[in-house]
Amino acid sequence: MKEPEFFAPARRFQVSEIATLTGARLVDSAHSDVAVARLAPASEGGENTLVFIDGKRNTAMLGVLRASAVLCSEEAASQVPPGIAILVTSKPQQAFAEVARLLFPAAIRPQPVTGETGISAHAVIAPDAVLEEGAVVEAGAVIGAGAAIGRGAVIAPHAVIGAGCSVGRDSYIGPNATVQYAVLGDRVIVHPGAQIGQDGFGFLPGATGLEKNPQIGRVIIQNDVEIGSNTTVDRGALSDTVIGEGTKIDNLVQVAHNVRIGRGCVIAGHCGLSGSVTLGDHVMLGGRVGIADHIAIGDRAQLAASSGVMTDIPAGERWAGSPAQPMRQAFREIAALRSLAEGKRKGNKSDG
Repeated sequence: MKEPEFFAPARRFQVSEIATLTGARLVDSAHSDVAVARLAPASEGGENTLVFIDGKRNTAMLGVLRASAVLCSEEAASQVPPGIAILVTSKPQQAFAEVARLLFPAAIRPQPVTGETGISAHAVIAPDAVLEEGAVVEAGAVIGAGAAIGRGAVIAPHAVIGAGCSVGRDSYIGPNATVQYAVLGDRVIVHPGAQIGQDGFGFLPGATGLEKNPQIGRVIIQNDVEIGSNTTVDRGALSDTVIGEGTKIDNLVQVAHNVRIGRGCVIAGHCGLSGSVTLGDHVMLGGRVGIADHIAIGDRAQLAASSGVMTDIPAGERWAGSPAQPMRQAFREIAALRSLAEGKRKGNKSDG
């Protein structure tokens, strides 16, 4: 059985074209016509393949490199084996990604699963839903009463768009994702299984036990946001849950009610944002960061993986640890603990 090729290159590129497109410097003009049709890691390479080398620790791979062309730094260029076209740039990985977007445009945005180009006869669509021309609704999708789907948007199989919700132009709602009580902007990508707009975790103690506190807010997702598979975004209790323009959220992230996330944030997998957390613009959260409720994180702050945040963090700072604290302080404490443990171990040996 032939192995499937899920992503075929849009066309071949000559090395001279890649140099022009990325701003890289082609070291030897004799390699201008070398063709590139594939991308690969430097450890694999191959015929008609472009690779990149970034960082000093990766230059060791240059000695055994097999490729048609390589993007690398000025310092690494002298170590590239003969016969390989050398493209020198200060940002090899960024240039490589730029070429990848041109070679494989279908990999940038999820495509219709069934290949349908219009409204499937097997979708369930409310009579008063508004679908702009060019929207794609695949088999098994459900569009609720009064919902609006913009031009070029794709609603994948078994996705559910609730009553009154809107999905902006050129957006994508993946298989088995649900969108309720939400307004989505343009070019939003919601990956399979993500759940948007369910009620937040609001309960109050009552005479007979926990009683539900009605959640009557919405979810507002601005333009160019991407939300990973099986991530959940709860609607607000009274005010809205908001995700700012250009923010990227990984798989398996919990965004609780009333959370407000700024523009251009990056949130890695397994993070948990408790109710009413506020992130400024361009905040970066490593994997498994947990943030307690009503905490404010300033613009451009960065949190290391597995940080447990229990206090506000000023703009521009880098924190780590649990409970989280400024990164340098956290690392000093770790070093001190290791030193104490090592001293105790040596002391026990001398006692024996």
